[in-house]
Amino acid sequence: MDRRRFLAGLGALTLANAARADRETFRRFHAALERNPSLGVFADTVGSQLGEAVVAGRIPQDLQGSFYRNGPGRFELGGERYHHWFDGDGFVQRWTIVDGRVRHQGRFVETRRYLDESQAGQFLYPSFGTYVARRGFRDNDTLNAANTNLVPLGGRLYALWEGGSAYEVDPETLATKGVKTWRDDLRAMPFSAHPKCDPQGGMWNFGALPGSNRIALYQIGADGAVLRTGLVEVPRQAMVHDFVVSSKHLIFLVPPYDLKDGKELSFAERHAWAGGGPAARPMRVVVVAKDTLAVRQVFELPPRMVFHFGNAWEDGACTRFDTVLHEGDVLSDLGGLMAGEQRANAQGRSEAVQICLDYGARQARVSRLLGPSEFPRVSPLVVGARHRRLVLLGSDQHKSPARLDTVNLVDLDSGKVDGYRFGADWQVEEHVLVPRRNARLETDGYLVGVAQDLKKGVGVMTVFDAARVNAGPVALARLPYRTPHCFHGNFLSA
Repeated sequence: MDRRRFLAGLGALTLANAARADRETFRRFHAALERNPSLGVFADTVGSQLGEAVVAGRIPQDLQGSFYRNGPGRFELGGERYHHWFDGDGFVQRWTIVDGRVRHQGRFVETRRYLDESQAGQFLYPSFGTYVARRGFRDNDTLNAANTNLVPLGGRLYALWEGGSAYEVDPETLATKGVKTWRDDLRAMPFSAHPKCDPQGGMWNFGALPGSNRIALYQIGADGAVLRTGLVEVPRQAMVHDFVVSSKHLIFLVPPYDLKDGKELSFAERHAWAGGGPAARPMRVVVVAKDTLAVRQVFELPPRMVFHFGNAWEDGACTRFDTVLHEGDVLSDLGGLMAGEQRANAQGRSEAVQICLDYGARQARVSRLLGPSEFPRVSPLVVGARHRRLVLLGSDQHKSPARLDTVNLVDLDSGKVDGYRFGADWQVEEHVLVPRRNARLETDGYLVGVAQDLKKGVGVMTVFDAARVNAGPVALARLPYRTPHCFHGNFLSA
């Protein structure tokens, strides 16, 4: 892989000569927090966490293992506050379930950025949504926040960002072991926070660097060895956060953004939405064949933004996959959270859909699954194959793109939704399906996640019977403290 050519645009994308993390955002957030304590979900976290949860209900006896989670935890330093939710330093968490008891631990990933800025007592480097350039940087990994996902593979555990390398952390203690270089020529290459398990073992992943017009592809074995790499040309490529994998294809959605030039602009601010007006560009569906790692076909859809996918499977001469589509540019809506703003209607413009790619007709057809929603997940039993259940978080409040309060399991055959609403005083994080041992059905197991009790200001692990979500949680494991709001994670059964 031509690493140098792929990374050539990095300096042009992020070099700057001033600092724009500011005290005004800090002041506005803390003023808003005094008026609305529920914003504590986005407050700064200081130090490690360790505690025993009090369980209400009963943890099923056959549910044993570790629920690993990751998300941004540090937003403030030296009296300044980041401008975007995606900027915070990674705070990894482990909820350990043993014999009906639940123990929690959390600590920061000690990235190069985290250590340098902790020592300096101020932000030094550019981040996704905040323009800072007090100190120069060597490569992507100087900027790595390791704040998006926590993925177990082959007995090891990796904290993932998307613009740089994975960081390995200890599966038991969560202590940082260091940067993971999959192969010498892949050092500091972008490595997405959304790798996909391969039913044959190992995983697939990609790396996207906006402005490079290329996406790097990786196939990694169960032992962590790189099996194959590739590069595909994707012109006018901006932010690509996730992808989906079927038995034959890797599928990417490319939203219509232009990248603006300009000093003193953060990476997020450089994204100019090109999906509106008479010159609106479509969203592209780029399909890559697994056997050749070459683009097979490109489809077009109406302009939308996308973050996350569910699953993909081959249906005769077509490929079907699930995703959540957002109207317009939601990046700025999410950015307002750091100043205590919860902008209305952003989440109301999303919907979960299933897309059918008809290769013969060269058409992509879209079917609606659910209204305002995010964080689709499927059972690990069906990744890359036909699935009949899709986990989605949802909301009927439309208050903010980050404010989700319902957990749903959608039946893709009937359209019926088996859901549970926590209510206005809760904020729900991603939930995952955990199969029972020797399970064959997607609902034969548990739905496990985390929810923030906003009224009491504490983190709570939730457990549902996957066959009866509407009956409510069978157990709530409540901590005596607030946990940072996580983006993604995975359950590793004991």
